[in-house]
Amino acid sequence: MKTREVRTAADARRIVEERGIRHVKLGLVDVDGVMRGKYVSREKFFSALEGGFGFCDVVLGWDSNDQLVDNLAYTGWHTAYPDAPARILPESCREIPFESDALFFLAEFAPPAEAICPRGLLRRIIARAREIGFEPYSALEYEFFLFEETAHSVREKNYRNLKPITPGYFGYSVLRNSVFAEFYHELLGLCEAMDMPIEGLHTETGAGVLEAAIAVDKSLESADKAALFKTFTKVLAQRRGWIATFMAKWSLQWPGQSGHLHLSLKDRDGRGAFHDPEKAHAMSDTMRHFLAGQQALMPELLAMIAPTVNSYTRLIPGYWAPTHATWGIENRTCALRVIPGSAKSQRIEYRVAAADGNPYLVIAAALGSGLWGIEKKLEPLPAVAGNSYEKRHPGKLALPATLWEAAQRLKASKAARALFGDAFVEHYAATREWEEREARKYITDWQLQRYFEII
Repeated sequence: MKTREVRTAADARRIVEERGIRHVKLGLVDVDGVMRGKYVSREKFFSALEGGFGFCDVVLGWDSNDQLVDNLAYTGWHTAYPDAPARILPESCREIPFESDALFFLAEFAPPAEAICPRGLLRRIIARAREIGFEPYSALEYEFFLFEETAHSVREKNYRNLKPITPGYFGYSVLRNSVFAEFYHELLGLCEAMDMPIEGLHTETGAGVLEAAIAVDKSLESADKAALFKTFTKVLAQRRGWIATFMAKWSLQWPGQSGHLHLSLKDRDGRGAFHDPEKAHAMSDTMRHFLAGQQALMPELLAMIAPTVNSYTRLIPGYWAPTHATWGIENRTCALRVIPGSAKSQRIEYRVAAADGNPYLVIAAALGSGLWGIEKKLEPLPAVAGNSYEKRHPGKLALPATLWEAAQRLKASKAARALFGDAFVEHYAATREWEEREARKYITDWQLQRYFEII
């Protein structure tokens, strides 16, 4: 039996038995977008397929550095960090090419932890789309830097004077991708084998930076593939003696790293709901309302899209990242780029997202806000023509400038609570407040250089 033929618990049991596998790898994605997991025995796996399993809920109560968040209601010392119920997703079965005879399955949290589970949140938003007659499709494209460093060497160097795999600016380079052809083919082959195929892979503008465009799929599957891509790209790099980073911006000298999302809807008949050849730019009424919802709610939902303190170092003028919730036709200086095309290809590119975003939450925010626009029949403000950075925009379109501000906007958002539920909004906003408070403790190089001698 092939891995991608697995659909049910019975199928999952069968493939493990057929292959004589003794241990199975499980993974689930936490609030920060980090994939957590473990190996389980064959017997434990079979039991979990039928009745679920427990996963310590500390992964919902700590940050990306395993530090316990101190301001959460769902979990903490006050609950003693019990196991949270989780379920295995049989249809996520994949082989790991470099682990002989290994099988990998995704999992997700079950109720009550489901209320704050990123994958569970996206499932609920997709269900909302289906209730009003649409199936969402999406594709993420990621920029990431590669270094001739290891997890040890970057720490020994204190993250200074790191050596990228290539020097200088050289976007879309045939020279670079030919010199490093082995790595490119390893990555492309890994993504094919793990059913997260790449449509395009090329060098971007910066030293050692690549961009990969993951093929389009239904939105839940699209998020799964994006989470797997980020994790196993890092794995592949480290197995090679390199290290990859998906930080939004790792250096003042280089542009930030995007995680742009392409999003569209199909109607119940499988037709592209964004396309109407009789309308300007072939934008259907559905697309226009969807776009308006994204524009209206982007400032309120930015914490879900730009989730780290580092995210906000990218959102500055002139670095291919938006500062206002603007839109335009084929305009890459806007937060929302409308891409006209056929009924199959017409879509919106959600350009505010960076590579550090949790794909489940990025898609949930972009899709949920668009559905809000359809339900409320919202109208977008006029499109931007030309350089959006040079124009004056209404104050309500300004994006939060810090993670703390973004968390406060999310907590105060009635739309966010209606879309995602109070439990998620309160929990997630609290984790972002923690992240900002942690950052404030540290003395940066900039502070030392600016104040040490002179002030």
